[in-house]
Amino acid sequence: MEKDELYIGCSSYATASWKTVFYPEDLPKKKWFDYYSKHFNTYEFNGTFYRFPTVENLLLWHDKVADDFKFSVKVPKTITHIKRLEQCDEEIEDFYLICKEGFKNKLSCILWQLPPSFSFNKDRLRSIVRVMNPNFKNVVEFRHESWWRDDVITKLRENHITFCNVNYPQLPTSIEQSTSIGYLRMHGNPKLFYSAYTKEEIETLYQKLNNMRFKEVYIYFNNTASTAAIINALQLSRFARQHQKE
Repeated sequence: MEKDELYIGCSSYATASWKTVFYPEDLPKKKWFDYYSKHFNTYEFNGTFYRFPTVENLLLWHDKVADDFKFSVKVPKTITHIKRLEQCDEEIEDFYLICKEGFKNKLSCILWQLPPSFSFNKDRLRSIVRVMNPNFKNVVEFRHESWWRDDVITKLRENHITFCNVNYPQLPTSIEQSTSIGYLRMHGNPKLFYSAYTKEEIETLYQKLNNMRFKEVYIYFNNTASTAAIINALQLSRFARQHQKE
């Protein structure tokens, strides 16, 4: 993978324990994201999962970073978890529009994280396809193992929807490909949100992705409840830089 094809980041940046491990001791917390964005080229914006965004708020984030920085944005839980994709077309349309106007050229993927209780059936698969605007880079993350099926991958591929690959306790960790985009969420395993990945696991992941036919890859570390995410993200970034020089 070339440098401009690989985006590495975290799903949070404000974990207190990252001070001294990553953030300088004397750096004020209000400057943490500025510091983060100088070391990574993407951020998975999870705040929208809990609160519906505004254009004004997203523009503030847009203006903080360089032109080549990319944001992936999570769909609000009112859409994915409460209404479960049903009777929320207007909210979905508003969300797309706000993300486009707020993040502009720095908007990358739209992440649809579905709840663990959202198991596979054909009607739900049709709903996923129906609600997603194909003009955006849609990524769907399943939390129920019943979705790891060939017919699901085929349906997503036909509709240009990216299957989100996860490293998550008790879910398959195989790398599936439904589009030219690779999207991975490293949640911590076996202890969700806490466990760190070994240096060997990080390097094996990079090599595996490098052998696949993705045109661009996004890897987000969501093991952010400890220092694991920032350490793993830095390890992967260093290994990628070294490999690209060879």
